[in-house]
Amino acid sequence: MEATWTSIIPFLLVIPIAIYTRQVLPGLIMGLLAGSFLAAPHPIEGMQAMITYLVQALIDENNIKIILFLYVFSGLIGMIEYTGGIKGFVEKAAERISTKRQALLLTYISTIGTFSAPTFRFVTIAPIMKALLQKVKMSTKELGFVIETTATPVIVLIPVATAFVGYMVSVIQVATSSSGIRVDPYRLFIQSIPFNFFAIVIILLGIYLSFFRHKKINTEEVETIKQEIHACQSDEDERPSKPLNLFVPIVLVIGLTIFLTWWDGAQQGYSFFEAFINADVLEAMVVGLLITFLLTTGFYLCQHFKMADLIKHFIDGGNELMNVIVLLSIIWGLSSVTSDLGFTEFITSYTDWIPHSMVAPLLFVFGAAISYFIGSAWGTWGILMPLGISMAATANVSLSLIVGTVFASGSFGAFASPLSDDTNTLANILGLTVMDYAKFKLHPALIAASITTVLYFIAGLFL
Repeated sequence: MEATWTSIIPFLLVIPIAIYTRQVLPGLIMGLLAGSFLAAPHPIEGMQAMITYLVQALIDENNIKIILFLYVFSGLIGMIEYTGGIKGFVEKAAERISTKRQALLLTYISTIGTFSAPTFRFVTIAPIMKALLQKVKMSTKELGFVIETTATPVIVLIPVATAFVGYMVSVIQVATSSSGIRVDPYRLFIQSIPFNFFAIVIILLGIYLSFFRHKKINTEEVETIKQEIHACQSDEDERPSKPLNLFVPIVLVIGLTIFLTWWDGAQQGYSFFEAFINADVLEAMVVGLLITFLLTTGFYLCQHFKMADLIKHFIDGGNELMNVIVLLSIIWGLSSVTSDLGFTEFITSYTDWIPHSMVAPLLFVFGAAISYFIGSAWGTWGILMPLGISMAATANVSLSLIVGTVFASGSFGAFASPLSDDTNTLANILGLTVMDYAKFKLHPALIAASITTVLYFIAGLFL
C-alpha cells in the first residue's frame, strides 16, 4: 500500500485518547479500529479486518510464547508470595536492623530477591519495611522513594527472569519487523540496556539521596506510622516465613534460562560464547520457566502446602497480568495494520529533517511527556517503539540508542506519574496520599530526566 499521511491516523488517535482517558487501552483500541477501517473501508469488512489482525497476532508462535511466559511467571510470583518466600528473606535480614542506614541498605539488598516485577516488590517488601520505620525513624515517603528507585528502574536493566523481558523483547520485535529490519530482538534489547539513561541516572540519584544527603527527621510522620504498623503486620503474620521458597525458584529460573540458552546455541554448533548470542532466548526463557514451575510446585507440595491453594494463588497471580496480555494483543494488531498502511514509509519520507543528534533527546522528551500523562511504561513502549525504530532508520541513528531511549521514556512515567500503577500501588500500601507522594518524587525525577536529555544529546553526536 502506498504510504500517505493517513498511515499516521491510528497513532494520532492513540496518544490524545490515552492522555484524555488516562488509560492506554481505549486509545489503542480506537487506533486499531481506525486503522482497520482505513485498510478495509467498509462497515462490515472493517470490523472483519480488525478481528483478522487480532487473530493473526494471537496465533503467532513467538507471541504465544510471550503470553505463556508472562502468565506463568506472574503465577509463579503468586505462589512465592503465598508460601512466604520473600517474607522469610526480608525478616531474616531485618533481625539486625537498628539504624536508618541499615534499613536503607536492606531495602537495596532486598532487590536481589524481588527484581522479578515491581508489584511483587511492592506488596512483599513495603509492608515489612514499613514496620521498621518507627525503629529507624525514616519517613514513609523516603521509604517509598527508595523502594521505587529499586523497582522499575532496576528491572528494566535486567535481561533475564523478570516479567518485563518478554514484553520488552516483543515490542522491539514488532517494531523492527514492521520496519523491515532484520535483527535479533533480544540481542538488540541487550545492546540497548546501557542507553536506558533515565533508569541508570535515577538509581544513582536515589543512592545519593539515600546515603549521602542528610535530612531532618519528620517526627510527626513517624507518629502517624505507629498507628499503621499493627494493621500492616497482622496481614503479613498470617503467611509463613520461608526464605528458601523464594531462593529456590529464583535460582532455578535464572540458572535454567542461562543453561538452556547456551544449550540451544550449542546444539546449533556454536562455540561457548557464540552460543549465547545465537540462541533462541525466548524459547529458553519459556522452557526454563515451565521447568521451574513444575519443580517449584513439587518443592512446595513436599512442605505440605495444599495443591488447591497453590493452584488458586498461581491463577490469581497469572490473572494479575491479564490486562497486560490484552494490551499486548492490541499493540500487535495495531502494529500490523499501521505497517500495512505504510506507516514506516511515511515516517521515512517526512522525518529526515530532524538533525541526527536531536533524534534521541526529542524522542525521550516526547515519550516522557506521554508516559507521564498516561502513567504507563508498557503502554508508552508499545506506542512509541514503532515510531522510534522508523526514525532511527530514517536518520541513520543507532538502533540500540533509540531502543534504550524509548524504554527510558516509559520508565520516567512509571516512576514519576501520579497515574502509574507503581505510584498508586506503593502509595496505597504505605498509606500515603497519591498526589502528595507523586509530588515528593517529581523533583528528583525531573532532575534525572534533565540529565538524561543531555546524555542523549551527547550520545547522538557520536552514534
